[in-house]
This record gives sequence, structure tokens and C-alpha cells, in this order.
Amino acid sequence: MYEYEYEHFFIDGQWQKPAGESMTDVVSPSTQEVVGRAPLGVAEDIDLAVDAARRAFDEGPWPRMSPNERGVILRRLAENLTAAGEKIADVMTDEVGTTRTNNLWIGQAGAGLLHHYADMAETDGVEEVRTGLSGTAFTVRHEPVGVVAAIVPWNSPLFLLMAKVAPALAAGCTVVAKAPEETPLEFYFLAEAAQAAGLPVGVLNIVAADRKVSEYLVRHSGIDKVSFTGSTAAGRTIGSITGNDLKRVSLELGGKSAAVVLDDADLDTVVQYALAGGIVPNNGQACMALTRILLPRARHDEFAEAITTAVKALKVGDPWDEDTQIGPLISERQRDRVEAYIASGLAEGAHITTGGGRPEGLERGWYVEPTVFTGVDNSMKIAQEEIFGPVLVLIPHDGDDDAVRLANDSAYGLGGAVFSADAERAFRIARAVRTGTMGVNGYMPDFGAPGGGFKASGIGREMGAEGFGAYRETKTVLGVAPQNPT
Repeated sequence: MYEYEYEHFFIDGQWQKPAGESMTDVVSPSTQEVVGRAPLGVAEDIDLAVDAARRAFDEGPWPRMSPNERGVILRRLAENLTAAGEKIADVMTDEVGTTRTNNLWIGQAGAGLLHHYADMAETDGVEEVRTGLSGTAFTVRHEPVGVVAAIVPWNSPLFLLMAKVAPALAAGCTVVAKAPEETPLEFYFLAEAAQAAGLPVGVLNIVAADRKVSEYLVRHSGIDKVSFTGSTAAGRTIGSITGNDLKRVSLELGGKSAAVVLDDADLDTVVQYALAGGIVPNNGQACMALTRILLPRARHDEFAEAITTAVKALKVGDPWDEDTQIGPLISERQRDRVEAYIASGLAEGAHITTGGGRPEGLERGWYVEPTVFTGVDNSMKIAQEEIFGPVLVLIPHDGDDDAVRLANDSAYGLGGAVFSADAERAFRIARAVRTGTMGVNGYMPDFGAPGGGFKASGIGREMGAEGFGAYRETKTVLGVAPQNPT
């Protein structure tokens, strides 16, 4: 017996027996033991899920409800997720390897997004009357985009899914959610919560699948919009498919975010966010992480020493332990990838001030020591490519203009931050860096603010009003309705 074992998918409001026989063993990153088992979908499962979502959108009540009516159900769903918070944290600790202390917020955060978008839908409404250049009044409608394919990665799967599901459902869309094959277990709590909340059949469907079947979902003719979070390489493939089919698409992809430290920055604040915003989140497996720290050359050694000392003091270990700050990587393959990047940095001439190996006393589990590189040139592989592990690179700069140049010398543009005692100077830097989110003397993204990337970090925005608008189409009706129907 496994601790978590499932045999069905959630399709059309019920537990559906898979069309195929493929199963995935979920392996704990900290113990390397199998902790759960779940089915993997085949094309026939995707067909069933898309057909259910299509019927629910084309014929069902969900898109035709008022925002207030949908809001009642979404708030019940939020309450159910909150109630399941402890269990969700347990499963995430076992299947992802992130610390249980961190994982306790996932259910509450998902519930918060449901409340946020239910409120937004009710406030925004469906129709508005405007006046054109000729003085003629007309009606603008905001209608749901249709059937959404929501595809998320393994590093924080349930929360990343809720960032798509909450605004999509609030807008009146129906959803086919594709769970990652590495981490399918926590999605069952969402399915149970949705069923108990009375979500109409077919509005939310959940299938775990591998990359081949995921591509089948993206190509499916019944899908109107694809919302994807994951690697830039996969995003390019999805973008080419949706572009050819003229489907709506949102892509939240990789990052190599820079923390721009100016010469008047506060040492303790910089160190705090090098950890909290850089090397610690999701055991270093976070696309938004501040992984490039740009330090003023005159104070480089001072900052480097303080950051190294703080990273060296991080507790690495069992994610179930309340004192653990960094747990294991998701898989042996991911650990091999991170170790290859560390070797690459050394080969190119960078220096390790702490870390670089595997922690002593942790023979089981896919652990890597939190690692700090100095002597890094921004052209090096470790400075240009997303490592997706607990590795920081420290790069010197020669003043504000040089710091902006280095920050922008990247294929990515997802996040970033600037640290300075001078607010005007800091905001000048923040405005100059080409990235979707910039922090000023901090780096704690607000889920009510739009997030997304410039350049190879993606297309579109999630969260905030922009994230809600991504699931609505705009229609102009040349006239004014006698009332405001939904």
C-alpha cells in the first residue's frame, strides 16, 4: 500500500476510470521512497476531459450565471481548500520536497485567489456603456474566452494552477487542468473541494499526463486558450502551436532575475533578500528567484562575505523538520542538472565561496548544498542560463548605468529588484530594467499585482486585473441594451 494512491481522473464532475493503464510512481525527493501512485492520461482521457469542458461551456449553466452566482460557488470552493490546508501541505512535502512550513500557505493562498477574483468579477460586471468619437453610445461586453487548457510544472503545482483556475472560473470559463506527472497528488484535493462546493459538471476537469499527451491537449481543437507555466523551451513549442491555430495563449516561463545592489544599499536588507528572494524559495527551484546578485565593485567583497556567511548558515535537510530552510531538489535528474551547472561555473573560472557539493549526513534524498559563486562574468553560462537550484552568482558592476546594462544583458525578463537608500535613484533603475516585476528594497510579489515576463520569460500576465482580463474576450455591441443582462 502507498500512502497516497489514486486510480481515477476527475472528469465531467465525477471520478473517471482512465482509458489507458499507465501509472506514475511519486517518489519522495527527501527519502527516495515511493509515497504515492496515480494514473497518467492518454489521448482518449484528454478527449473526454475537453469534451466535458466544451459541453459545460457551450451548453451548461456556468458561463451563463451572473458573476455573483459564480462567486457563491467559488467562495465555497475557497473554504474547502482552506479546510484541506494541512493535508495539502503534507502531500506537497512528500511529493515536491519543499518544506512543510512553507507548504502550509498553499491552500490558504489558493483560497485567497478565489475570493480575489470572485470579488473582481462582481465589481467589474459583464457590460459597460461607452461613447464613441461620433458621440454614439455603444455597449462593450466582457465574455469568457472559452475552454482553457491550464498546464503547470512540478515546483509549486497547486498554487500555480490556482493562479489560472481562479480567474478563469470567475470569468465564466471552463477548464481542463493538466497535472504534472511528477507531482499529481495534490490536485486530487482540488477536485474533491470542487465537487463538494457544487461546481457544475464539466467546469473543472483534471488529468495528469506526460509531455506527449500534454502536447495533444495543446493541439486539441476543443481548446480556446492555453495557459502555461514552465520552461522557456516548452513555451516556445506551445507558442508555435497556438500561433498556428490562432488560439489565445499565456506563457509564464523561465527567469534569471537580477538583484541590482547600489553602492548605498543596506547590507542586512540585501542579505535578507538574497536568501528570501533568491536561494531559499522552493529549494532554489523558482522561476522568479533573484539568482544574479549585481554588486557595486567598491563594496563587492563586503557584500559577498555577508551573503556567503548567511548562505553557509542555512539549514539543509528533512523538509518535514520545522527548522529546515532548504530541502532536496525534485529528482535525481534535477540534481544532476544543477551539479552540471556548478561544474560549468568552475570550468569557466568562477569561484565557490560556499557549497558546491552534497551535504554531509544526507545520503538519501536529492540534496545539493546551497552554493555561492564569485568571480562571475555576466557572459558565463551560470549567469545566463536558468539553473533552477540553490545557486547564486555574484557579479560586480561599475555604477548605475553598468548595473542596468548587466541586468538587461539576459535572454530573460521575469523578475528583479533594486536596493538603494535613495528612493528616486532606486526607482530610476527599476524603470530602466526590462523585466515584468521589479522590487524596490524588497522582493515579495503581491498576488494582486500583475506578474509575467519580458523577452524569453513569456507572453501575457497572471494575477491582478490583467490576469483576470486574460480569460475574457471583448465584444462591441453597437447599441445600448435596455438592461444589463449577463
